Amino acid sequence: MNRHYYISDNLDDLETVENELEANGISTEQIHVLSEKDADVEQHHLHDVNSLMKQDVVHSGEIGAVIGVPLAALIIGGAYWLGWTESAAGWVPFIFLAIVVLGFCIWEGGFFGIQVPNTHFRSLKQQVKEGEHILFVDVEPGQESVLDRVIEHHPRLTIAGTGAAAPHWIVAWLHRWHQFKRTI
Repeated sequence: MNRHYYISDNLDDLETVENELEANGISTEQIHVLSEKDADVEQHHLHDVNSLMKQDVVHSGEIGAVIGVPLAALIIGGAYWLGWTESAAGWVPFIFLAIVVLGFCIWEGGFFGIQVPNTHFRSLKQQVKEGEHILFVDVEPGQESVLDRVIEHHPRLTIAGTGAAAPHWIVAWLHRWHQFKRTI
């Protein structure tokens, strides 16, 4: 999947774009609006970016995990190499310590990430601060022409670039989840 970013200062226009994209087969889960005016975005019935995803919690937590896994392996390997696992306590305290260290590293990474903007949105931070809204759409290669057709009818949208999108399986799972919630 590819992510396309567009900048607009008009939420009415973005609402029209979202409705047209949905009418042409692009699901709601593929369309998001990033804005500092969350209440206005919700009032226009646009699919906004949740507050957790505006921060870099997930990415920083992953970095914490990358640091934590070798530390946990070092604890388990060191305990084995030093023969500490041969004691009456065995492996349990070292496995527990390794899990605690891994969890702490992930938590610390997420804690750092909650203090900084999401890495995917950093380049657009200034436009959002200036009151503009960022529309981003995750599309499959076969949906690129649909997106281009809809966007060309909205000259007020400014192209802001492309980037990596959410994996297809996440978008598909979210789509099924929202359908399930609607049927209940």
